[in-house]
Order: sequence, then structure tokens, then C-alpha cells
Amino acid sequence: MAKRDYYEVLGVARECSAEELKKAYRQSALKHHPDRNPDDPAAEEKFKECTEAYQVLCDPDRRARYDRFGHNAPGGFGPGDMGINLEDVLGDLFGDFFGTGRRSRQRRGADLRYDLRITFMEAYRGAEKTIHVPKNVLCPACRGSRSKPGSKPTACPACKGQGQIRYQQGFFSIARTCHRCGGQGQVISDPCEKCRGAGLVEEEKELKVKVPPGIDTGQKIRYRGEGEVAAGIPGDLYVVVVVEDHPLFLRQGPDLLVEMPLSFPQAALGDEIEVPTPEGPAKMKVPPGTQGGKVFRLRGKGMPDMNGHGHGDLHVRVMVEVPAKLSDDQKDLLRRFAQISGLEVHPQSKSFLAKVKELFNNS
Repeated sequence: MAKRDYYEVLGVARECSAEELKKAYRQSALKHHPDRNPDDPAAEEKFKECTEAYQVLCDPDRRARYDRFGHNAPGGFGPGDMGINLEDVLGDLFGDFFGTGRRSRQRRGADLRYDLRITFMEAYRGAEKTIHVPKNVLCPACRGSRSKPGSKPTACPACKGQGQIRYQQGFFSIARTCHRCGGQGQVISDPCEKCRGAGLVEEEKELKVKVPPGIDTGQKIRYRGEGEVAAGIPGDLYVVVVVEDHPLFLRQGPDLLVEMPLSFPQAALGDEIEVPTPEGPAKMKVPPGTQGGKVFRLRGKGMPDMNGHGHGDLHVRVMVEVPAKLSDDQKDLLRRFAQISGLEVHPQSKSFLAKVKELFNNS
């Protein structure tokens, strides 16, 4: 079978730059690498094909010969001219896919989560809470070296301290993380007794958490560097807040809702009542003829804004109570009230009956 044009194999124009050539090869090599295509028997051949094409075109002299003579150039471009180092060409991208990243890359410790339960009033006013977080920290005896104090790690005999083991496959080489040292390049011959060679120990850290006024359930407070410690950068701690329900107030974002009972005379005649708020009772006027379910708004009596932009509102829903037990005198007064009351004093009933009458007349 005739060989395909090298430029066609890599999907680039003949006048492409060296950087465009390298980028095209990286994409093609990762796409066709046998480790990524274990079920495709043709993947290895495609990988070799794009590698051969890049090996020729990345060298200015060989590229010039190829541009002039093609595959029939004097001396040819056989496997004997190969020797490309995949790691040097593909770099960290290759390591991310196949575990051949350089061991100089730092690992980040895991993030931690702590659920903090607070009361409604603590969420309203803000609070300072003390928590105890169990987490892994560097061993104080070996300071994370994993070796017994006074001793040192030794170079890994498998990779000779490189952290990687290279394998030659045909005309290309592959570097893999050393199975013996896990890429560290060192082995611990005399492990630390306190951490048993782990380099980390578990301890419980006390931390003061400042809860801002107005915080709500599900919101997080982040503490950088207070997570798990690894070989490099420590993770973060996320304190997730859970606010307990209040027996009177129902929270709706920055606003609060409270249901206020009214007697029938208060609703009918009007009154000035005291309404509970998180800061104490507040006076509110109830106009005559107030219907059950009416909602009044008290501005600025809700939850504080976490960013310091004032407060939400308090919504007061009035609920007109019907007496459960009546004396004989009360019953007589209500019967008399019912006799002398016409529809004129019941505007909602009048409107409802009019709609019912219209419905049946049109049916």
C-alpha cells in the first residue's frame, strides 16, 4: 500500500509553521494512541503513521528533502531515522492521559466540609462559633519526609531516582510512572515511627468561625488552606451553614413572614396591634374592614443583608379568628347582627354572589 502524504496524515498545510505542526501531531498522537484505543487494532498503525510523519517534518533538513522528493527522497525516511521522545513532544498533556506527568508537579490536598448548625437568631445577629475539625497534617516528627528522624530516603532502585521508567516500543519511547516509588524517585528504608511512613497524622484543629448576619441555609464560609495537607498545597475548608427554623418567622430570602391572629371585632372595627419582629414588638395599624389573609408589610424589619445593604421586609398576614365557644348573650348578639346586616356591609360576599348569579344565567 502506498504511503499517504505526511502533511495529509497530520492534517496541515504544506506551508504550516513548526508550532502548527507540533500542535497537529499532539492532537493526532493522543487521538490514536493504543492505550486510549485498546479495542481498535488499527490504532497502533495510525499512531506510528502520524509519529513518522512528524519525525520527518519537524526536522528542517528532512522536511526540505521530503518537500522536494516526497517518499522517494534519496536515503528514504525509514524507521532507522526515528527516535522521537513522546514525552518531550507531548509534555504534560501526554502525562495527564497516561500517567507520565513529571513528578515535580505538586499535589493539592483534599477540600474538607463541615456542617455548622446555628439558630435563627444567630443567623439574624451573626455569631462566632468554635468548631473542631479532624484532618490530616504533616507529621511533626518527620515533617512529612516519612523517614525516621536522622535517616534519609534512598533513591528508588527501580527507576534510579527518576520517578519514571522508560519503555522502547519500536521507533518511539514511552515513560510511565514508576510502580515502586509512585513517581517520587525515593523509597523509605527506615520509616517514621509516629506516622508509620505516611508523612501525615490526624489531629483535631480548633477553629473560630465568624458567622455574618443574614446568612442562610446552604451558604458556605471558605477557609483557605484549612483542608487536608498533601505533598504540596493544602486544600480548603468549607463550612456549610444550616439555620434552624423559627417557631414564628418563615424566611423567604431576605424577607420574613409572620401570621398574626385578629379577632372579628378587630378586623371589622380596626385596631392598632403589636407585631413580633426579631428586634422586639412593633406597632401596626389594622384598618377597619380588614379581611382574613390580608398581608401588610413592615419595611426593614426582615433579615439583614450579608453585604451590609440594610434589611429585608417583614410581611404580616392577618388571620381572622372565629370564636370556638360562645355564650348565650354572644349568640343572641350575633343573630341580631345577622338580621340587621345586609349585603352592603359584606362587599366580598356581594361580589361573589353576583358572579355566581352571572354564571348560572349564562349556562
